[in-house]
Amino acid sequence: MQTVGGKCRLLARWTFIFIGVNVAAFLLQNLFGTPVILAFFPAFALNMPWMFLSSIFLHAGVNHLIVNMIVLFFFGLSLENMLGAKKFIFIYFASGIVGNLGYMLTALNPYIPALGASGAIYGVMGTLAALRPRMRVFVMGILPLPLIAVVVGYAILDFAGLFAESGIAHGAHLGGLVVGAIYGLYIRQMVKRMQRERYGI
Repeated sequence: MQTVGGKCRLLARWTFIFIGVNVAAFLLQNLFGTPVILAFFPAFALNMPWMFLSSIFLHAGVNHLIVNMIVLFFFGLSLENMLGAKKFIFIYFASGIVGNLGYMLTALNPYIPALGASGAIYGVMGTLAALRPRMRVFVMGILPLPLIAVVVGYAILDFAGLFAESGIAHGAHLGGLVVGAIYGLYIRQMVKRMQRERYGI
């Protein structure tokens, strides 16, 4: 797959590293319980800022973990192969952290904790959608749609979910998605500028 810099990268190792860390953290959760101080509590996060980072490697249940890791596997491989390790690591952590900020700003109850890599993964999706909006994905493994349509659909559902108590951190999803989309658009503009300078187009 072609990267932004024109070099071919065949191994997206950080996607596998992040999956491995998430799975390992979930196993530890099940063995020893979820440490409360590592979950993201909006009421306490400013006094315990590590929560912005630690919580994105914890999950509420096996289904939560499996869905997130499947999405990370497919979209992470594509994005890391395009951008390379450094940019991929940046967007993963930036989206996860800002996703938690999004949850903090929209939580109906600041004493209900949030767990999961969803904000980071939404950031990966948002970046990929900005770079490859027509990339075909299969919703539920059946319906082929362009990635941009899938992302916009999820964004609408998450926005609507902000106004109902559902047990889903919709604000985290939206926060990560916005960061990812902005970063993806920035990369697109940077590539276009490089092409103009190199080829005069």
